[in-house]
Amino acid sequence: MNDGWTDSADAWLNSLGDEGDFSRRWVLDAPMLERALAPRPTRALDVGCGEGRFCRMLQSHGVDTVGIDPTPALLARAKALDPAGDYRDGKGEALDFEDGAFDLVVSYLTLIDIPDIRAAIPEMVRVLRPGGRLLIANLTSFNTAGLGGLGWIRTPNGKPAFALDRYLEERAEWISWADIKIRNHHRPLETYMSLLLGEGLILKHFAEPAPHGGDPAIGERYRRAPWLMMMEWEKPA
Repeated sequence: MNDGWTDSADAWLNSLGDEGDFSRRWVLDAPMLERALAPRPTRALDVGCGEGRFCRMLQSHGVDTVGIDPTPALLARAKALDPAGDYRDGKGEALDFEDGAFDLVVSYLTLIDIPDIRAAIPEMVRVLRPGGRLLIANLTSFNTAGLGGLGWIRTPNGKPAFALDRYLEERAEWISWADIKIRNHHRPLETYMSLLLGEGLILKHFAEPAPHGGDPAIGERYRRAPWLMMMEWEKPA
């Protein structure tokens, strides 16, 4: 299935820059790194690593990382920026690693890109050692229910409002910005929670982090509507 990433990879890299977009730089990077490092992992897998930003962040704190991604141009960029790093072609639905190979598995804004999370989530859990952590950052389900031309709109009285529809209906929608056109997946929060609980995982942390810097006008939009969420799950020992 064409998801747009191969055609949009160059535009994505130009848009993201070296420091990351607003969601990453001013909302998620700091709390994600804090939660990732707290259990003192030694080996981590980044599922959908893209250009390798989070792998490099973990490496700077002494964590051995493996990054997988199915988009050749993003992997090439990761390898160019980190020649000694371990970056491999791969998808979350079929991880080419032995059971229990990692202390930490990270899905950093990638569940929205994975077509078959009913295969991917069990795979992420399989390669996690007992006692290890699965750390997830994702768009909130309220956010993704606004895909497909909804999201921020103007009401008839001129006030801004965040519009969403068909919340309980799982679906994929094409979204476009800055010469990027990719396919994102909406799923209600129940879908994610039931799949993760069904794997026997224990929820250790849940947050909807707020911006902590950056352009105040952009930050205000993030504060007015549900935008991003983080979850940390433990695989029972």
